[in-house]
Amino acid sequence: MNTVIGRFTMSYLRLSYAPAETSIFSPSALSFLIHRRQYCRRRLFSTFQCSASAKPKKEKVIVISGPTGAGKSRLALELSKKLNGEIISADSVQVYQGLDVGSAKPSTSERQEVPHHLIDILHPAEDYSAGNFYDDGRQATKDILSRGHVPIVTGGTGLYLRWFIYGKPDVPKATPEITLEVQSLLSDFVKNYDWDSAVKLVAKSGDPTAESLPSNDWYRLHRKLEIIKSTGLPPSAFPVPYDSFKGTKEEKEKDLDYEFICFFLSTSRTDLYRSIDFRCEDMISEGGNGILSEAKWLLDLGLEPNSNSATRAIGYRQAMEYLLKCEEQGGRSSTREFYAFLSEFQKASRNFAKRQLTWFRNEPIYHWIDASRPLEEVLNFIYNFIPRGNQEIDSP
Repeated sequence: MNTVIGRFTMSYLRLSYAPAETSIFSPSALSFLIHRRQYCRRRLFSTFQCSASAKPKKEKVIVISGPTGAGKSRLALELSKKLNGEIISADSVQVYQGLDVGSAKPSTSERQEVPHHLIDILHPAEDYSAGNFYDDGRQATKDILSRGHVPIVTGGTGLYLRWFIYGKPDVPKATPEITLEVQSLLSDFVKNYDWDSAVKLVAKSGDPTAESLPSNDWYRLHRKLEIIKSTGLPPSAFPVPYDSFKGTKEEKEKDLDYEFICFFLSTSRTDLYRSIDFRCEDMISEGGNGILSEAKWLLDLGLEPNSNSATRAIGYRQAMEYLLKCEEQGGRSSTREFYAFLSEFQKASRNFAKRQLTWFRNEPIYHWIDASRPLEEVLNFIYNFIPRGNQEIDSP
């Protein structure tokens, strides 16, 4: 089947999927919720509530994460209805206006049902960082709590969530003069697409870790040089709050300013990869309203693939590169080229999900839940799992 978007012609169809992966989780490891954690957590809640010497209860913030395509948004929406909550998106792409399909943004009707925050707050030409999310997410949390509602933070961007929970490094902001100086130093490299030379400049200035940055991540390279120029020190000289939380899970949690109740949705890798592959196909097969249309819009804005936060996003980068290749060929694409693009999109998405699983295995604050269970079952379990206390958490 063919479709035309602007001057580009494409072919698509749903592919059959023959899973070849083996689940990384044993049934006992992911049986709904790890029973030992469940038991210990409930004991902790019970002890905390009944002790006469316990400190005043902290306000509760719920966090729902999981790999791409695990069903986080749907669960957060239904839980918000049940708990009188508001949703804070912890997604590095949903912050951008116009990038709806590729970020699986909640629909207009869903956003009318439950208030959502940090969605559609930036133009795609702007950059957004974990530090920005910390500031915006924390402010949204305060606002939600002030209304007597429950903040439900949902997304799969691991660094955003880590900083949101534990805090961000105390790195000083650059003065306008420093910012202009850094822009001047890097401007010729940017104009000439000379990423390697720019990296060498920053590494020579005092931060060899610049060499490990993703290609064309000019925002982070710029920020590294700003920090060096402002302080004479590389970013690594400033401690990350997460690293200071030592000891057991419970010891870490007691030092946090909120009572964070965190869940991670997971399923077998076979099922996850199948879901991701189908999801990528669906994003493309929406034709004139799909991710290819949104990628074309980014190109029409004058943006290059992999040049900023929005154009580095999985799906958009691959789609932009594919469309540029089509343009070089007179606006047309062969079936082989189209499937090569689709395959690359799916592969990048699966690899991202794999990195998410690795990241969150090192986050002991999360309770892992089997996302293959029926939504209503998961929803009721989480609802009953959340402790009731001084803060009202109940149905509206």
